[in-house]
Amino acid sequence: MGVRNAAWVRGAAARLALCLLACCAVSAQAEGDAAAPQPLLPAEALQPMQPVRLAGEGVYRWYGLRIYEARLWVGPQGYRDSAPAAAPFVLELRYGRALQGSRIAEASAEQMEKVGAGSAVQRKVWLETMRGLFPDVREGDRIAGRYVPGVGARFYLNGAPLGGAQGGAQPPVLDAEFAQAFFSIWLSPRSTAPALREALLRQAAAQP
Repeated sequence: MGVRNAAWVRGAAARLALCLLACCAVSAQAEGDAAAPQPLLPAEALQPMQPVRLAGEGVYRWYGLRIYEARLWVGPQGYRDSAPAAAPFVLELRYGRALQGSRIAEASAEQMEKVGAGSAVQRKVWLETMRGLFPDVREGDRIAGRYVPGVGARFYLNGAPLGGAQGGAQPPVLDAEFAQAFFSIWLSPRSTAPALREALLRQAAAQP
């Protein structure tokens, strides 16, 4: 190869490298400019939490089986153990396998009992309500529970409201007392899945 050809090749290689660097820079900027991830909920449901952010996530397994991925979303006030009912948040479960809604309800009631939430009479009423509320799910389906301070729990399946979650006939037993009992399954210090709880609360503190 002649000296002139060699110089042309080196110049072309340099131009190609600069082009690739520029493309990478544009790509990185585009990622940075992209909207932050949010739970799959109607925009109006998330408005009180804006800017919403992911506090933590983890996987729940049962005897090695991947049951669901859990994500905790919080607003500017975050989440505090000392005041769990003070600020809104969303707990989102993405299921890794098909499950019957009745089984989801029964497992939830069992876990409420294990963390010491509610009385036996309350848990019986809550169980019946959850049986009528939670649908059967397929792999990939997402159920989100939204905590509304002073009001209670609102639930969504793949972004669509369940049980009158958007101003309809909201069951009265999805009140604040039920909500605190339900979310304590994952967020209470007495949770039977402490590793998952730690993962969910990893960055749950309020941010300035």
